Amino acid sequence: MLTSERHQLILQMIKEQGVVKIQELVDATQASESTIRRDLTVLEEEKLLKRVHGGAAKLHGMIIEQSMPEKYSQNLDGKQKIAKYAASLVEAGDCIYLDAGSTVKEMIEYLPEKDLVVVTNGLMHVEQLLDKGIRVYVIGGYAKAATRALAGGSALASLEQYHFDKCFLGANGIHPIHGFTTPDPEEAVVKKKALSISRETFFLADHTKFGEISFANITDLKKITIITDELDEDIVDLYKDKTTVKVVSA
Repeated sequence: MLTSERHQLILQMIKEQGVVKIQELVDATQASESTIRRDLTVLEEEKLLKRVHGGAAKLHGMIIEQSMPEKYSQNLDGKQKIAKYAASLVEAGDCIYLDAGSTVKEMIEYLPEKDLVVVTNGLMHVEQLLDKGIRVYVIGGYAKAATRALAGGSALASLEQYHFDKCFLGANGIHPIHGFTTPDPEEAVVKKKALSISRETFFLADHTKFGEISFANITDLKKITIITDELDEDIVDLYKDKTTVKVVSA
């Protein structure tokens, strides 16, 4: 089978199935696993698919924004692993920023209950933080119905008065060339501002976010730590020279 024919078949299978395992592609094309991996790398670089653990998947639309209930229901086990590790990085006396993301929200359960200040734009975070006895500040802004996030000019103005030890953010897309992205430009600028006033920044993202590109840029990969749940080694290789990737296995 010619390379062009193999690529066409790979893309057709992904279009029909959404997610395809490497072994399925090997069986369908009669090519070696190493050849299929090279094919997937080429097709990802051409922005025709994204690599996922053990295979490849269809790219999502750049402006698609899921609701919070939809986000919470996806890969909950992976999100909890990521969140538990992220919370372990928080130290007594820290002032931290928690983004409105669903994986970031999972951190709250594991946070220490004293000697901590949290600033957030996540409306769904507040009650849980208060129940734990954590001192919490909520920034201003308009409230987005889909993501339950506060955004806009008032949110940016609110952030001007703070500085953070650590900043924990979510993203809809993480790409080796295009960096961190999200569908909403107004949420993107709030994330960008928060990380600019933090000593350390961590993006919490499960493996499904890698290779995706959304509409609005947040930042590039430099000086950022990504905490994720599972990635093939060849996917990690695409990022390791540009940023720090921490893969949490348990």
